[in-house]
Amino acid sequence: MAHDVTLIMGDGVGPELAEAARKCVDATGVAIRWDVQEAGIDVMERTGTPLPDATIESIRRTRCALKAPITTPVGTGFRSINVHLRQELGLYACVRPCKSYPGVRTFFSSVPVNLVIVRENTEDLYAGIEFEQGQPATRELADYINRVSPDRRIKSGNDETGISIKPISVSGTERIVRFAFEYARANGRKKVTSVHKANIMKHTDGLFLRVSRKVAEDFPEVEFEDRIVDNMCMQLVQKPELYDVLVLPNLYGDILSDLAAGLVGGLGVAPGANIGPEGAVFEATHGSAPKYKGQNKVNPTALVLSGMLMLRHLEEPAAADRLERAVAAVIAEGKDVTYDMKPSRDDPSAVGTQEMAEAICRKIA
Repeated sequence: MAHDVTLIMGDGVGPELAEAARKCVDATGVAIRWDVQEAGIDVMERTGTPLPDATIESIRRTRCALKAPITTPVGTGFRSINVHLRQELGLYACVRPCKSYPGVRTFFSSVPVNLVIVRENTEDLYAGIEFEQGQPATRELADYINRVSPDRRIKSGNDETGISIKPISVSGTERIVRFAFEYARANGRKKVTSVHKANIMKHTDGLFLRVSRKVAEDFPEVEFEDRIVDNMCMQLVQKPELYDVLVLPNLYGDILSDLAAGLVGGLGVAPGANIGPEGAVFEATHGSAPKYKGQNKVNPTALVLSGMLMLRHLEEPAAADRLERAVAAVIAEGKDVTYDMKPSRDDPSAVGTQEMAEAICRKIA
């Protein structure tokens, strides 16, 4: 059966990576009808919007997308396309596997890492409920907070303070924690760890922990524990092999997924999935690296492995396994890999993005 999939080309090095990942997915033999769409800075310069309606409509139709990296301006400019897609399409669960592949240079080469970050995607500080410093609404909100919460006042001047709201709900927490446990059950994982800061933020993170404990009661075959987020960071650095599936609110999940990626070699080998009841978007964890645009230089592994996750989602497990084995074989061999995967980044034997993708295709059996 052929699958309809939206392919979002992205910007920066995105189009090069999208081409490489598409090539590798097609090499598995799974029939994909690709609907190529655009998003990001490049399309904004032409159309005035970084996320055309046609792209959203395509994902709604196909219910599955493979998305290359898109630039998010820091501090100014348009809102993150990644965040907008997740909220617009109800992609509440972000899944980021972090797995050691022999041949990838890491500081933890003697410690096998194979864990999964499950991050809530729609709430917490990333909900985007922000009030700009110096605006009348911000001053009004600060005055209200000081009036109703005299013991927890905003002590800085109202004209110099920006405010961000952190909503965490019972329903949103129950949904993501249940997803984490169901993922663990479906994939033979043994333990789920809920990560929080409930000792300080008792009414938001405290809620997250309380609901996590309640949901865990429905999965007695899966071990459950919780960790305070700062301690969890230390635990991942010292003994990552003790952890399996981590479930976290939005901000902590974003931070710890990068930390965990660092344990297995960096963002260049870190795939990701964003999943909701109406569909899924698969993407590399890293950014668009615009300074490398057009140079055929950037490691395609993260987006290729995101394609592997997509194949699993499409219920093509055999093809997904073949693709993952091919990626692992190319990395382990160390010959046809990009500069960042060589012992020296100046190694003249390093290959380009498309050449590494072609080597992966040759390994698919």
